[in-house]
Amino acid sequence: MKLDRLPTPPAHLVLNGEPANGRYAGRLEAGFDWRGLHAPHMRSWLWRRLHHKRWLYLGLGDEGLFIGLAIVDVGWTCTAFAYLFDRRERAMRVDWSQDGLPGLQAQVSDDPFAAGSSTWFRGLRARLALSSGNDQRMQIQVDTPQLQIEAELDLAAMAPPLLAIGPITGGVAHATQKTSALPLRGQARLRGAAGHEDLDLAQAWGALDASNGLLPRHTAWRWASAHGPELGFNLQQGYFGGQENALWLDGKLIPLGAARFAFDAARPLQPWHVSTDDGLLDLQFQPEGARQDARNLGFAASHYVQPVGRFSGWVRASPDGPKREVHRLLGVTEDHRSVW
Repeated sequence: MKLDRLPTPPAHLVLNGEPANGRYAGRLEAGFDWRGLHAPHMRSWLWRRLHHKRWLYLGLGDEGLFIGLAIVDVGWTCTAFAYLFDRRERAMRVDWSQDGLPGLQAQVSDDPFAAGSSTWFRGLRARLALSSGNDQRMQIQVDTPQLQIEAELDLAAMAPPLLAIGPITGGVAHATQKTSALPLRGQARLRGAAGHEDLDLAQAWGALDASNGLLPRHTAWRWASAHGPELGFNLQQGYFGGQENALWLDGKLIPLGAARFAFDAARPLQPWHVSTDDGLLDLQFQPEGARQDARNLGFAASHYVQPVGRFSGWVRASPDGPKREVHRLLGVTEDHRSVW
């Protein structure tokens, strides 16, 4: 499939009372706004308060490190995390997270790529912010006891981002906006008892995931994402079906079929195999390390593991097209289950 087979995004997320379901190439200019839904998609204020989930995730990395950070608003609470994985030492150097009160300690923008928008978290001895300016650059600021980041992403260099909108069983609908590799510049600082260590991010690439949905209480997914300057992909199996499966190849956005994940959930650091049923992607994933989190509060629970590693195999733009080899492409997989 070619880029022109994915339509441009609609003017709004909701059209004539219905979610504008589909996959699109480009940015949703009006942002994530679920107002205007009609029956059978309407829900009470309380239901929306408890089931409206928003998050903004940034993954960035180079030959020496991978950094993952996110700000998540689940309606009745919010959380943020930031981790730094040392790829050479195969060690998690920083693994920070904190919960808070939505609106008071965190805000996830409904249009995070728009000029003047800001997604932020303010907690105990910690500040995170991803803010877009009028110059098509997103400022990344992280200040935690162990990790400090001052960097910016070049949104002007963005290949067509994926916009996916679709129905959710047990919920109402979900929408996500995902980019492939974005040029990055800046610096990270590791703080420790013996002093600090500065890390240059000039060789790193970053990719953004902005998601917003009216989701069920029980939500689960498997995810794979990896990006470089010429090739990137996003795969998901679970609550959103195959809506967000896409391949970026030489600046073109290519929709992919249903994703298959073969891995040992009890041993997530063993190799994974990911593929799509349309014959456009077949990759082996070799984990180098992982961030994990498991919580059970009774009324809410989550199990999360996000291995960091490298993908190798092949992709292609069409079923009869030539295979493009993939060698050690940096990325992540994820196995996630939530009661939220």
